[in-house]
Amino acid sequence: MSTVMVALLRGVNVGASTKVPMADLRRVVAGCGYGDVRTYVTSGNVVLTADDPDPAAVADRLRAACAEAFPVRPDVVVRTRDELHAVVAANPFLDRDDDPTHHHVVFLPGQDPPVAPDLDVAAFHPEDLALGAREVYLYLPHGMGRSALAARLAARKGQRGTARNWRTVTTLTSMADAAGG
Repeated sequence: MSTVMVALLRGVNVGASTKVPMADLRRVVAGCGYGDVRTYVTSGNVVLTADDPDPAAVADRLRAACAEAFPVRPDVVVRTRDELHAVVAANPFLDRDDDPTHHHVVFLPGQDPPVAPDLDVAAFHPEDLALGAREVYLYLPHGMGRSALAARLAARKGQRGTARNWRTVTTLTSMADAAGG
């Protein structure tokens, strides 16, 4: 039985040296033996089905295939459909407002829970963050591009991750629900 997963590539199509055409990405993912391959927008979001139910193994395989196929070597974070549903259900900021441009999730690779940042989050009010199981939830009412909190987190050494806005998260969840498996 196949497992529906979502692969999130970090840092693709954010500059001239990080170009990854989505048609080529779909070809590479399908070439790894994954089925029902679909992409969403150009930031490296892939819905797929895999016979291997281990998201870490799928991430490793996709990371190696992308490194071979593209000049950029993106990190890859994979979540199953059920894990993605849990991420959506756990967003602690949805009671603040329902504008999807204000909500972001940083998906972390591996199985380790996020580490609390060494900063006074209250100093960034009204921006906020909360730690999830393997995600960091951000509430950024003025957007990611203007966020002092997001800039501070991005400058930190250590935990890597890839951020997605709430519209992308919920769209990928819907696409995963529609996928086979």
